[in-house]
Amino acid sequence: MIRRLAQLYAGLLLYGVSTALMVRPDLGLDPWGVFHQGAARHSGLSFGTVVIITGAAVLLLWIPLRERPGIGTISNVVAIGLAADAALALIGSPAGLAARYAMLIAGIVLNGAATGAYIGAHLGPGPRDGLMMGLVRRSGLSVRLIRTAIELSALGAGWLLGGTIGIGTLLYAVSIGWLVQLFLPVFDPRRREPARTAARPT
Repeated sequence: MIRRLAQLYAGLLLYGVSTALMVRPDLGLDPWGVFHQGAARHSGLSFGTVVIITGAAVLLLWIPLRERPGIGTISNVVAIGLAADAALALIGSPAGLAARYAMLIAGIVLNGAATGAYIGAHLGPGPRDGLMMGLVRRSGLSVRLIRTAIELSALGAGWLLGGTIGIGTLLYAVSIGWLVQLFLPVFDPRRREPARTAARPT
C-alpha cells in the first residue's frame, strides 16, 4: 500500500507538471486543458483552481450514476490542480519555436507516464474517467463513443471560452492513448504478469 500511495501521488504531481509544460508553449492543449484555460481566463481564477473546481463538479455527477470514489479519486481532484499551479509559477514560457515544441512534446510524454502511474496504483479512477465508465454502464454505449462525446464537449466549451486549440491539441489526441498503453505495464505489475507467465518454461 505504501508503494501504491507513493506511486499515486508521484503520478498526480507529475500530471500537474505535465499540464504546465503543455500550457507554457501556447501551441494547444488537451480537451480538458482547453476548457480549464478558457474558464480561468473568464473567471480570473488560477488554472489549477479551475482544475480543482471542475474535478469536484464532475465528481458530483457520479452521484446519480452510483459510482464510488477511492482515495485516488479525491486526491486527483485536489493534487493535480495544486501541482499545476506550482509548476506554472516555476516554469516560464520558452523562447523560440523549437524550444516551444520541445516543451510541448515533453509535456505530452510526461502526461502519458503520469497517467500510467496513477491508474496503475489502483486506488480509484480520476473524476472524468469515473464519469465515463458510469455513463458507459448506464447507457450501454461504447467506451469510445462516450469518451469521444465527453472530450468533444470539453473541447467545444473550452474553445468558446477562449482556450487554446492548436497543433498541441492534435498531437495529444493522436498520441496519448499509445503513450498510456506504453507506460501502464511499467507501473502496473498486474499487466506484466501475463507476459511473465507466458515466458515461464512448461
